[in-house]
Amino acid sequence: MVGQLSRDPQVLMAEAVEGSRVALARLLTMVERGGADSEAVAALSYRAPIPYTVGLTGAPGAGKSTLTDRLITTVRTGWPAVAGGEAAPLDQVAVLAIDPSSPFTGGAILGDRVRMQEHATDPTVFIRSMATRGHLGGLSLAVPDAIRTLGAAGMPVVLVETVGVGQMEVDVARATDTTVVVMNPGWGDSMQANKAGLLEIADIFVINKADRPGVKEARRDLEQMLDLSSLGTWRPPIVETVAAKGAGTEDLWEQVALHRAHLERDHLLESQRAGRLDDFLARVVAAMVERQVADLRASDRYSATMADVAAGVIDPYRAAAMLLGDA
Repeated sequence: MVGQLSRDPQVLMAEAVEGSRVALARLLTMVERGGADSEAVAALSYRAPIPYTVGLTGAPGAGKSTLTDRLITTVRTGWPAVAGGEAAPLDQVAVLAIDPSSPFTGGAILGDRVRMQEHATDPTVFIRSMATRGHLGGLSLAVPDAIRTLGAAGMPVVLVETVGVGQMEVDVARATDTTVVVMNPGWGDSMQANKAGLLEIADIFVINKADRPGVKEARRDLEQMLDLSSLGTWRPPIVETVAAKGAGTEDLWEQVALHRAHLERDHLLESQRAGRLDDFLARVVAAMVERQVADLRASDRYSATMADVAAGVIDPYRAAAMLLGDA
């Protein structure tokens, strides 16, 4: 049946909108691989409404996958009534689990899917593991495209879980509307949050595994760092959870809803998305230029010009202008 599935992005998108998870998976595979198919998917998805996106990041071992798994159940109950607003149902939710690339296949390690297997047969939940693969510009471009594809397929909320706290994960977190930084009790986590720059991107802090010693100290450290930081009109709240027991996810989801209400009330959601899109376009341009330079370096024309530079016939700047057609 999968082998008979259309490879036309427009047909696949129509099928995904009608509820075909197989078609949606095929579209996301196109996004990951890049190339003409990926651009065809983007031509469709960037015309559609943007889903509300929640990023979950933090140090490995913080329990992000378990927390995401438990949060799915809470999200499915709908948006809570906060800040004078009304509760709103959610008919479906998507999860992008950003995994390390497999050194053997280049694909994503499916550990997150295993941990979220409880939701595997739920038709209202779509879970996808993503790896860098060969997308133009790598993961930093593939994730925003995947988010938009999920939105075009009708997903109103997308949870994005990253594997760690490196620069790649921070970049991915910046692509979300609400960023949740997950840590555990202990001094190391708070210091790591400060050093990794996560304090700057966090909209909500979660102290997971809050049934362990050191919760008060972790909260104190975070509060002190927030006191010393230049905050705007939103001070990141600190939520305590015990994801393994499903405790605290309702509080977390309520804070997400409050942050969303804050963004909408202060007209920040639209402006922040516009800023991210501007940055994204610049990265797409840079990635395309880099690809063009790589193609140029493989050409006979480049080799001949390089030989002239090496022989002292022409300087590198004049040579570059000639190669770019400016001379």
